[in-house]
Amino acid sequence: MSDRWDDCIIIGAGPAGLTAAIYLARFHLSIRLFDCGSSRAATIPCTRNHAGYPDGIAGPDLLARMLAQAERYSAVREQVAVTRIAPDGDHFTVTTDHGHYAARTVLLATGVVNNRPDIDPALHDRALAAGLLRYCPVCDGYEVTDQRVGVIGTGDHGMREALFLRGYTSDVTLVAPDAGHQLDPACERALDEAGIVRIDGPCGGYAIEDDRLAFDTARGRLAFDSVYPALGSVIRSRLAIDAGATASDDGCLEVDAHMRTTVPGLFAAGDVVKGLDQISHAMGEAGVAATTIRNLLSERAPLRR
Repeated sequence: MSDRWDDCIIIGAGPAGLTAAIYLARFHLSIRLFDCGSSRAATIPCTRNHAGYPDGIAGPDLLARMLAQAERYSAVREQVAVTRIAPDGDHFTVTTDHGHYAARTVLLATGVVNNRPDIDPALHDRALAAGLLRYCPVCDGYEVTDQRVGVIGTGDHGMREALFLRGYTSDVTLVAPDAGHQLDPACERALDEAGIVRIDGPCGGYAIEDDRLAFDTARGRLAFDSVYPALGSVIRSRLAIDAGATASDDGCLEVDAHMRTTVPGLFAAGDVVKGLDQISHAMGEAGVAATTIRNLLSERAPLRR
């Protein structure tokens, strides 16, 4: 166990975690920033809806800028994996693959992991970089305006993603990932009214062909200008849940308006919390969480210079 008591340990160095690090460091608080190096933002080829970057910015570049800003105020990113958060009176013991650490508060900013189609990892990354494979229509639906778009998914989630994309293009096809579609009559009616084609799976044989992403379906081989997997995601909230925090059925942590979980002193921000999975939203939540952490610590012992 480290003999240092930090004011806050931040777990995750994506947009939420880095924003919190900037705030907390500028509050003159002692912090640790633990990062296992798997921020979803690092996979973004270019985001064009993040305010302040009219020409867009790549996810890795944005993270690098944010880290440099945090480091300017003496924040240090430590590349370790956290395995456990344990409440212990008015502080926490955080266990990592590098040892145990004590903190008065903890902020979880671990985000989510997208469920991917069954596609070769190297091909996946090539298609993602080329804009042939996309995961966030809120972020980049504009870029597929009037293009031929495929959505891999079914059920209510697949239907909602296809309908959302229908606002950008009239050519949307919903393809079931495994076999036949699992759509109730209301979903089928909504898709029909929107003119969205439905095709059964399974999907396979992915390849880039003539600058399109092509794959096999029950109706033969199809190719699209861009494909959106609507396969859900894994919420990385287990650390907080195991520490006693309440989460929704899908794993999103429940927080109040100040980003406090149901465990006193444990905060959460970003995609690990139920809400809009957007960089700007995650950053706003982190700012709220960091300010609340500062005020909580000040209530326990006045902060003075």
